[in-house]
Amino acid sequence: MPLWLTESDVRAVLSTTELIDAMESALAALSGGRVVQPVRTAIETGDRTFFALMPAFDNANAILGAKLVTVTPANFHKGLHTHLAAISLFDPRTGELAAVMDGRYITEVRTAAASAVSVRWLARDDASVLAILGAGVQARSHLAALPAVRNFKEIRVWSPTRANLERFVAEAGPRVQPSKTAEEAVRGAGVVVLATNAVTPAIQDAWVDPGTHVIAIGACRPTQQEIDPALVARANLVVDSKAAALQESGDIVQPIRQGRITADHVRAELGEIVAGQKAGRRDDSEITLFKSLGQAIEDLVAADLAFRRAQQSGRGLRVDL
Repeated sequence: MPLWLTESDVRAVLSTTELIDAMESALAALSGGRVVQPVRTAIETGDRTFFALMPAFDNANAILGAKLVTVTPANFHKGLHTHLAAISLFDPRTGELAAVMDGRYITEVRTAAASAVSVRWLARDDASVLAILGAGVQARSHLAALPAVRNFKEIRVWSPTRANLERFVAEAGPRVQPSKTAEEAVRGAGVVVLATNAVTPAIQDAWVDPGTHVIAIGACRPTQQEIDPALVARANLVVDSKAAALQESGDIVQPIRQGRITADHVRAELGEIVAGQKAGRRDDSEITLFKSLGQAIEDLVAADLAFRRAQQSGRGLRVDL
């Protein structure tokens, strides 16, 4: 009988540090060709709204499954999560359904964990100022994950919605300082996270100092952009999947169409850097940019970890289908 895991179950068994290491291994396996994973299939169901299928298979680690995810920005005004998902795991030997679990929280934390891997390998060692643009779910998850890999002495947050910013700062406590503008947050920061729902550039090239590491986690459709194209062109561009980036990321697809860059401007996949196949940061003045689209293997590795930890701790409900 498959194991049913609620969001509460998943939250209880996943730890930030273990998940960061798991994402590092997952990205290396993906870039090393040890994972079978097509670019996600997305069906547009409305304005900026889509349903997507994300399957993957890792034979070496016996991980087989898929995530079904919906992205509905209008949910924000209804008090609902904009990203909702369910993940199914199968036994690759028998094809039997092994587990079904909430995927919303996994999407939240695996994204931040992958960003932490990028900080580990691409940010300057002395990066001490973190700027987060946005005050929602991903801003919270990144605030929890990134300090696990760098010792930030100053954390700045900006949101276009004042009430959200005030709520975020109140919840986060004195370690987080609000910024009046996005530019104020970004200037002088060693690591910048774009965690807004922007589909037009939320960060300008002129704001970003040499040596900064920028993490962009949104704008996952080819018509959407969250980064100034001039910054994309200036940066050392690293992605989670080149195949996906050249098909799904408007921040890359649009500048290519405009003749600002070519496909070769994508210098590496993060997994290639983790595996030592390509260099990470080359000097302290280089701007590094990690464009994260979120890959199925990240979800399934996180789900497999949650499944194993839940079995060990006796969490979840066995369901007879």
